[in-house]
Amino acid sequence: MSKNLVIVESPAKAKTIERYLGKDYKVTATVGHFRDLPDKTLGVNVDNDFKPIYIDKNVKIKKELIALANQAEVVYIATDPDREGEAIAWHVAKTLKIDPSSKCRVTFNEITKKAVLAAIDAPRTIDMDLVNAQQARRILDRLVGYELSPLLCKKIRTGLSAGRVQSVVTRMVMDKDEEIDKFIPEDYWNLSAEVTPGAKKDAFTVKYYGTRINGDIVKPEGGRVMDQKTAERVFNNVKDADFTAISVKKGKGARKPAPPFTTSTMQQEASRRIGFTTRTTTRVAQQLYEGVNIEGQGQTALVTYIRTDSVRVSDEAIAASHGLIAKQYGASYVCPYKRQFKNRNSAQDAHEAIRPSHFDLDPESVRSSLSTEQYKLYKLIWERFLASQMADAVTNTVTIDAECGDDIFRATGETVVFPGFLAAYADVKSDKGSDEGKTILPEVEEGQTLKNLGAKNEAKKTMPPAHYNEASLIKAMEEFGIGRPSTYSKTITTVLDRKYVEKEGKNLLITDLGKLVTDMLEENFNEIVDVSFTAGMESKLDNVETGEKDWVELLKDFYPDFHEKIKHADQSIEKIKIEDVKTGEQCPECGGDLVIKDGRNGKFIACSNYPDCKYTRNIEVQAKGKCPLCGSGLLIKKTIKNRKTFYVCDKKGSDPDCKFISWDLPVDGKKCDTCGSYMVLHRFRGKMYPRCSNEDCPTRKGRKKSDTDNGSADE
Repeated sequence: MSKNLVIVESPAKAKTIERYLGKDYKVTATVGHFRDLPDKTLGVNVDNDFKPIYIDKNVKIKKELIALANQAEVVYIATDPDREGEAIAWHVAKTLKIDPSSKCRVTFNEITKKAVLAAIDAPRTIDMDLVNAQQARRILDRLVGYELSPLLCKKIRTGLSAGRVQSVVTRMVMDKDEEIDKFIPEDYWNLSAEVTPGAKKDAFTVKYYGTRINGDIVKPEGGRVMDQKTAERVFNNVKDADFTAISVKKGKGARKPAPPFTTSTMQQEASRRIGFTTRTTTRVAQQLYEGVNIEGQGQTALVTYIRTDSVRVSDEAIAASHGLIAKQYGASYVCPYKRQFKNRNSAQDAHEAIRPSHFDLDPESVRSSLSTEQYKLYKLIWERFLASQMADAVTNTVTIDAECGDDIFRATGETVVFPGFLAAYADVKSDKGSDEGKTILPEVEEGQTLKNLGAKNEAKKTMPPAHYNEASLIKAMEEFGIGRPSTYSKTITTVLDRKYVEKEGKNLLITDLGKLVTDMLEENFNEIVDVSFTAGMESKLDNVETGEKDWVELLKDFYPDFHEKIKHADQSIEKIKIEDVKTGEQCPECGGDLVIKDGRNGKFIACSNYPDCKYTRNIEVQAKGKCPLCGSGLLIKKTIKNRKTFYVCDKKGSDPDCKFISWDLPVDGKKCDTCGSYMVLHRFRGKMYPRCSNEDCPTRKGRKKSDTDNGSADE
């Protein structure tokens, strides 16, 4: 029998912590929420100060916890250091009849021996402000979801849901799509010339900057020439003439590293750099935090707590990183001062930023013990944190202004003379295609003639704003104050699963169903899909956490008016009939019209005579090109449950049967230069590249199978 019992949420976390505590400690897990609101009823007494009605979700776990607690002399509750963890701790205390005001609660930001032992030595009481903040969120979300969702099911169709955060996020996607649809492109002209001070190898591009009028340089508004007449005048002026360098300005620049990761920036960068969905990033980050089995080490946590909006870093971690940077890169790469990063105004600063928890376990040393996904994310976190504590990158900058008549053209260039943090975490192009790598310009002197090798006058059109992708949607949610770090991933997953939003490539697009539901909510419950209202409610919930607002009063301020609107809508809204779209085909079983329907797993084709006729089939999306195996069939794109796609021939299963099937899309008509097999487009680290389909082809020799065929859920 162990004298001390330590209770955490997950078995993996329990296994990691058990390494650091002696034989007098038993570590067990609640396996998440073992006590919660019921699934099929409201579970909230709205007439009695919104008292929640909790039920046991896992009776077996409850009995095991009670039995272990009865055998122990001391019980420590070590659930996660956030609102949700505090609420679980309170449920554990209630179940085990432990006084929440007793010193039973221990928390740590990282699962290391030092942090765990320090927490055990300094237990505290359960923070009821945190518990009440989580309870208020849970009840508020339950009231909104359980009253709105049945209304949607009744007035539109079964299987629909609404939520305090998911509905406003759906509205954000819809507004962005409407903004794009309403966008009217404008014509503009790019004017440039290729010039050189001497040899052709020294040629560089100058771009139109402005025209000298009465001694002043007048630049086009927004930096773009918006009328054809001006563009033609400038082009005709410079197309057959050389330029003169009238200004050469040189200087030194510096680039500073980005802060270490918060939850949202980790999800954004994992999307941009390694192609992870928010769901994958959240899952893998949790694994790295709770611990993985490292060869020669045992169960080991590799990163600090992964739900945080703070960029604060402990002095101990800074010192450890400086030693590592000096050893790996050299002393000159260490930031010469204590680098301080500023939190967002709304940041709670309850935890450190996300960083490695063991600086002696770099990604390469543990790679063989990690899955491909775990290695990629751990490497990203490691490099981002090291970079944040490294010296600035130093650059030489040069700006050359060249004159041709009264028209001024400009070129800017930059050379990295000391990489600093870029040695660990190089720049990448953003989703908007920013110009990260600037041109290296040749030596040019003021007054020097620049020979014109050719001018261009390119007609362009302004582009609409980009659709949201997962990374940019999370960034917008954070900026607007919608949701909190722990909810971003779940919210996006929910709107995708409900078919309110769909993915096209990386873009998030509103669906017809999403528009229908959002329009109905906006017309009858405007505050539920209002960004500012939802952000304001988030702030009020945060005030409950700090003890500034009573959680019951918050619910009393919201619920009565909301409930009246529900009752009114139930009486006043007519049921919306969604007309099925006919395919133009007849049912092969009964001759009825085949129509396109929406189901839980997406669109499918069914007979209009349902339920008398139950004929259904999947919608097959034709991919580009013909089957490379039989040459006569068309390629069909199919999707399995985890949204991973593959390709088959439309003659598969027919007579004669074609056996073609491939994860990668064949490149129509293109053959391998080495072996003659057909080529495919293969996704690797978020990018597509052509490769031979033949695994035995010499062009594929030497590639590790795990590097290219890892079967990531994001591919």
